[in-house]
Amino acid sequence: MKRIESNQNSLVKHWKKLSTTRKERDKFAEFLVEGFHLTEEALRKKDLVKSLIVREGVDIPEDWDIEGVPYYSVTAAVAKEISETEHTQGVFAHCAQPEFTEDEQKSWEKLLMIDAVQDPGNIGTMIRTASASGIDAVVLGKGCADPFNPKTVRSAQGSHFQIPVVKGELVEWIGQAKARGIEVFGTALQNSTPVHEAQTQKKFVLIVGNEGSGVDPVLLQQADQNLMVPLYGSAESLNVAVATGILLYSLVPKN
Repeated sequence: MKRIESNQNSLVKHWKKLSTTRKERDKFAEFLVEGFHLTEEALRKKDLVKSLIVREGVDIPEDWDIEGVPYYSVTAAVAKEISETEHTQGVFAHCAQPEFTEDEQKSWEKLLMIDAVQDPGNIGTMIRTASASGIDAVVLGKGCADPFNPKTVRSAQGSHFQIPVVKGELVEWIGQAKARGIEVFGTALQNSTPVHEAQTQKKFVLIVGNEGSGVDPVLLQQADQNLMVPLYGSAESLNVAVATGILLYSLVPKN
């Protein structure tokens, strides 16, 4: 165990930047998770954990497997410096962003693709819902919030360690999926089918988009069919994460 007492320590500065700037997260392909639950989820994928950071006076569970993981004890001041929450639990994991081979990507047959959704909370909720519903991977296109933003990570509640999350050009991803015989569903209010009329699919792509402008028309042109969630009350629209949950659970086979 190593002890760090100064906020000026180079590692502390790096952890702070990981928690506050996308540039740092993208440059090093790393991110920081905070709290007992998320740290425990990270340790289930121990190969991704670069270090465990624990505030002095905080005891971690005895059943955590931390063998071989660099361990840092830090002061309350350091913990506060790197924390993104008002009342930190004092436990953090410094993680590498997962990477996936081309062969792994070719094995994904149920994909959620997200176009230009900017709210990190919605992105996190959709990642969590995709994991819960049995989706193979989530692909984030241009204009989306950073999937490794602390708010996104907290909203996903550990799902980053359960389901592949990648960033990419959606036009290319859709083209590759169609070449593999995977049906592509867009989402739109016009010229669309109510989702309860659609058949469940063993493999599919679902494209969801920005609440204000919807899915890019260029992407919708690539879709085999557009779906919608009917509105029976007076609300004009649904939150994109809520709508995504309804769509995914309607399309995924029940057995």
